[in-house]
Amino acid sequence: MDIAEGETLIEYKGEVIKWKEALRRHPHNPKEPNHTFFFSIDDKHVIDGNVNGNSARWINHSCKPNCEADEKKGRVFIKALRNIQAGEELNYDYGLVIDEPYTAKLKADYQCLCGAKKCRGTLLAPKEKDERDAKSESTKRKRKGKRKSNHKK
Repeated sequence: MDIAEGETLIEYKGEVIKWKEALRRHPHNPKEPNHTFFFSIDDKHVIDGNVNGNSARWINHSCKPNCEADEKKGRVFIKALRNIQAGEELNYDYGLVIDEPYTAKLKADYQCLCGAKKCRGTLLAPKEKDERDAKSESTKRKRKGKRKSNHKK
């Protein structure tokens, strides 16, 4: 069945927790320290898709996505950005936000393998020039969006 542009496909479900608890739980798997199912919904709360989550947590990242995450009143819905053909993989831009300078190592830790022509090479959201030049005082990693392993299907 084809999916129409603008259609809501699924809600990203999981336990809603405070960032302090998310940082305590991180990483879900010590062998993959950058792989989480956290989805930031505001500065204080995050959805942990690893607890009571659903299949939305398995949607992959792409730098040329066919879906987007739409946050409304503390809930996250995955919506189609364009018409999607039956059998086409669903994906959205994770746009991870981490409150520290984007070093080469950090970008490599969050390497993107989506294969899009204009792939950024990282799952990290682009930083504004003034943010890149400013030094971050925070050492906490706050993620906007979710993170999963870099494996391809």
